[in-house]
Amino acid sequence: MAGIAVAGAGLIGTRHLAALRAAGLAIHSVIDPLPETAEVAQAYGVAHHTSLAAALAAGPSGVVLATPNSHHKDGALECIAAGVPVLIEKPIATGLADARRIVEAGEAAGVAVLTGHHRRHLPVVSAARERIERGALGRIVAAHAMFWLAKPDSYFETPWRRAAGAGPTFMNLIHDIDMLRFLLGDVVQVQAVQSNAVRGNPIEDACAAVLTFEGGVLCTVQASDAIVAPWSYELTAHDNPAYPPTGENAVWIGGTHASLALPRGEEWSDGGKRDWWQPISRTTLLRAAGDPLVAQMQNFAAVIRGDAAPVCSGRDGMESLAVLIAIRTAAATGGAVVPGEDG
Repeated sequence: MAGIAVAGAGLIGTRHLAALRAAGLAIHSVIDPLPETAEVAQAYGVAHHTSLAAALAAGPSGVVLATPNSHHKDGALECIAAGVPVLIEKPIATGLADARRIVEAGEAAGVAVLTGHHRRHLPVVSAARERIERGALGRIVAAHAMFWLAKPDSYFETPWRRAAGAGPTFMNLIHDIDMLRFLLGDVVQVQAVQSNAVRGNPIEDACAAVLTFEGGVLCTVQASDAIVAPWSYELTAHDNPAYPPTGENAVWIGGTHASLALPRGEEWSDGGKRDWWQPISRTTLLRAAGDPLVAQMQNFAAVIRGDAAPVCSGRDGMESLAVLIAIRTAAATGGAVVPGEDG
């Protein structure tokens, strides 16, 4: 392979570069218009390009788009037009119409499009999916996910972080939504409410939603960036060194024969008795350690070589985005929304 280029040398872009290096994969170049990012490229011993067009002309095997969300559509379409596989950081786009353009262009051209929902690559999430698919939990009845943490006041000094679409629902909850879809299937209806009572910004401080999955599974979801608490996947999963780990759980999945708590991978069962008078015991899912961003890059490289299918495709990213938009629409209208029907 000629190597994978990374567009965007900010916080997440540099994490992708580190993941490529850790995975032993060739780095083609760093793409960023800011002159100072040439130092990032120099640190990795690769070329620095100030435009995606210049990098594509140099022939990378693939491109990771870690650019601002508003640039995802144009960057992805440029990669697809050049016949270069692309991994797009979440969310795949800022709107469903743009996401569809990306996905349909990739499928029409036969160019692989992946979405950067890295939690699908967490070993404990893979283990949970395997337990659910095997029927170890029985029939799934309900689930609950929490994203509670406190963003400091300084976080909101950047104007766009106070603007519409920058709240915890759109910025953070999408990872939880994609993981729930990975484990439980498609969402068929959404109801939601939100509030900005704490800060009074145009964006929400808190959101609560009820998701109905195919098969009738009910899931409650809460997101707030104004609560000092240990219960969010960022703080519990130990997969991002930027966050202090708490060792708590943040997602719970309940079935007729057992329940799971993640990310600690705790499975609770009464041995099949299904009787609340019986003792219930806990076992821990066996899982290997590993950085999900490294695993994500390994999957991207395998897709480029033609050796594997995407763990999270562009269509997966689009469908998770549709649920997120449905939550926002339901909170604004007070009605039930079917993902994808809001345009």
